Amino acid sequence: MLGEAFLTCGLPKTALQVVPMEIEEIDLLLTDERVSMISFTGSAEVGWKLRERAARKMVTLELGGNAPVIVDESADLAYSVERTSIAAFSYAGQVCISAQRIFLHERIADDWTSRFVERARSLRTGDPLDEATELSVMINEEAARRAEGWVNEAVAAGARLLCGGQRRGAFLEATVLTDVHSEMRVCSEEVFAPIATIQTFRDFADALTEANNTRYGLQAGVFTRDMQHAFRAAEDLEYGGVIINDSPAFRVDNMPYGGVKLSGAGREGVRYAMEEMTEPRMIVLDPEH
Repeated sequence: MLGEAFLTCGLPKTALQVVPMEIEEIDLLLTDERVSMISFTGSAEVGWKLRERAARKMVTLELGGNAPVIVDESADLAYSVERTSIAAFSYAGQVCISAQRIFLHERIADDWTSRFVERARSLRTGDPLDEATELSVMINEEAARRAEGWVNEAVAAGARLLCGGQRRGAFLEATVLTDVHSEMRVCSEEVFAPIATIQTFRDFADALTEANNTRYGLQAGVFTRDMQHAFRAAEDLEYGGVIINDSPAFRVDNMPYGGVKLSGAGREGVRYAMEEMTEPRMIVLDPEH
């Protein structure tokens, strides 16, 4: 169906080739000299194993994330709540740049959290094919069970459940946790579910440090009207993309997109993907001989 859609749009027949394979067959491509480059989108565990095995090839990786959102005391509360809620719960949180860890300045934390929880509770649930639906099922029941288990694990370790946490089959409610710490899997790993954690900070530098306290580095969001904070975040955050006054889920396809640390290597985006797939060649010409 994907191929038919591209052909309908006028794409030349030879421009898109899809060859479904079993894992054993894909393994052969990692060492086949006829394959010049591999571009992989998926989990960090699989992606880095592929790169190890295809050591002599060019490999680009777009892998998982653990995206932070920092909201300082100068931010627009209503706007930051709305944009963060969309980033945390759209597609049931199953997006690699989904907002997962939220850091709030202590002066605005109570008000912001109250608004965010209210928004999470008000999400319209239903069929994912219905445009009015804001929260729907996860990819399968196994994924929902895993996420539910992480929530229960965090609560058992001292986290406080502000809303959600209940599962029905493959559906998991929009879940907000606070009183969390970095050792909990809902903070340290990619949760890939409609789950967001909330922590507070007093000093902006501490928020940046905690946002960097992860093995991942795809995109981060910062809400602030303080330009010094904005520039410091852009300089200090260890992420492939730093989005100022929008959520980490902001993406435009012609922008460079990719991460650092476990989140990947190389960049997507039309121009940048072309550059990744190009081998520079130096040519020296002596016109005198």
